[in-house]
Amino acid sequence: MSIVAPVADGKIQISESSQTTERNTGSSLGKEDFLQLLVTQMQYQDPLDPADNTEYVAQLAQFSELEAMQNLTDTANHTSAFTLVGKEVYIEDQSAGGYTTTAQGTVEYVTIQNGDPYVSVEGQLYPYDSIVQVIDQSYLISQYIPKVDKQTVTYRHHDPQDVTVTGVDLGSEGYEAGSFAVVIVSESGETKAIETDNLKYSKGTLVIDKSAFTDLEAGKYSLAFVFDDPNSTVDYESVTLEVKGIKPTD
Repeated sequence: MSIVAPVADGKIQISESSQTTERNTGSSLGKEDFLQLLVTQMQYQDPLDPADNTEYVAQLAQFSELEAMQNLTDTANHTSAFTLVGKEVYIEDQSAGGYTTTAQGTVEYVTIQNGDPYVSVEGQLYPYDSIVQVIDQSYLISQYIPKVDKQTVTYRHHDPQDVTVTGVDLGSEGYEAGSFAVVIVSESGETKAIETDNLKYSKGTLVIDKSAFTDLEAGKYSLAFVFDDPNSTVDYESVTLEVKGIKPTD
């Protein structure tokens, strides 16, 4: 069978009444395009060499398979979109002009427009396909709660000095702490709270007065930070205290 529909410059020219429809042969074909091509094939077939009926049946089967696969993909996308309600997402939405808009927030609701799912974030609708990252809530909270940089600090009995702890973050985004306590924890598990009068905090740096360590034996301890943030965060692993020298006797 041969088709007599004109082809020029890599484009199929399909005439129907007074209209001409063009599609670049290199672009993606949807189910409507597949059906249009099948109709065109039937319309422009060579009457001296017509297509066999089984050939049309095979092409219709391909069309049905294509439609079923596309419907399955749409259903999967819709289902995935609805499961994102209440979750934190990061979005990169590219406009027709090539500009990229980024956003991060909680998905408030999902809506379907013209068969495509859209998510609402901070009151703005974005295509489901523009979501590039879904952020686990526990991971998200861990980025905002108070924390202390990992470090080792030293106190020497023979040269007593105040101890400085850096990188004390009180938290952000609603997970801030208004204050914190510091507890000295020995390797055997014994604890000793440091008096608040011996703590001076400013812009991420904590200075602990040397008097808080005078009765400690030489060895390794942990400084546990107990924050009063909404999560009641406790960090007892980040700061190691090394006490060196001989404890003075009375």
